Amino acid sequence: MAQTPEPAAPTQRDEHPRQTPSLQDVLDVVEDLWPAGLAEDWDSVGLVAGRRDAPVRSIHFAVDPVQAVVEEACTAQADLLITHHPLLLRPVHSVEAGTFKGEVVHRLIESGCALLTAHTNGDSAVGGVNDVLAEILGLEDVRPLQQAPDGLGEEGLGRIGTLPQGTTLGDFATTVFSILPAVAGGVRVAGDREAFVQRVALCGGAGDSLLSTAREVEADVFLTADLRHHPASEAREAVLDGRPYLIDVSHFASEWLWLPAAAQALDRALSDRGFTVDVAVSGINTDPWDFVITPGR
Repeated sequence: MAQTPEPAAPTQRDEHPRQTPSLQDVLDVVEDLWPAGLAEDWDSVGLVAGRRDAPVRSIHFAVDPVQAVVEEACTAQADLLITHHPLLLRPVHSVEAGTFKGEVVHRLIESGCALLTAHTNGDSAVGGVNDVLAEILGLEDVRPLQQAPDGLGEEGLGRIGTLPQGTTLGDFATTVFSILPAVAGGVRVAGDREAFVQRVALCGGAGDSLLSTAREVEADVFLTADLRHHPASEAREAVLDGRPYLIDVSHFASEWLWLPAAAQALDRALSDRGFTVDVAVSGINTDPWDFVITPGR
């Protein structure tokens, strides 16, 4: 499990001793980093469980609030679990402990661990999922694929940018594979392996809603996750020269890359306000697929 460095302990000469933040203090910083107003209308972000006046000494980051992740956070005595994906995206009518979501809620509450979601606001924000993915890929002149209606010019869904040097689609896909956490599904590619690519559009997580936008901005390739058969097929049929080519990756893997950067950003922002916390990133692979069978294997 990757973990950010602990802030230095205050000394006797420290004129501003470090303090333990309350959950509300952390929520205020989270709002500065990943404003809830950037979330899509259909989304559910923010505090799911927890007392706002409770102290937060330890924070755990993960992509999914599944049972293994919650158990990991609670066993580590985390006071707050921040996940990218919501636990309660759709309405529920019971949190009875016999159900998966009910058990998660009970485990969190009984362990004194709050749960916070930063989903599409974490995608759209500056320094969010898509900016981190673009930075790791080395893209330049990066801007949103779809600008946030009420946000800054740098905020919005997806990103479009340019590689410093062009490469082949096959080599770019290999680079994508090399930077992502290892998952069963690997990387799927639609297009000529030897085709030249330099202008890259991307969207961490499921980005098929931006397929037409990637074509409009004349991207050579569009990198995203969860591409379904019909949207992908229609996108390929709608172009004359094959562009944008498509690269389909694991939803989990494309978003996990954000977690270390998010943990460091939150740790730094809390430290700037005089608070000290331990911040850790979950190493649990929550991609739902365990293995694949391919031709010849």
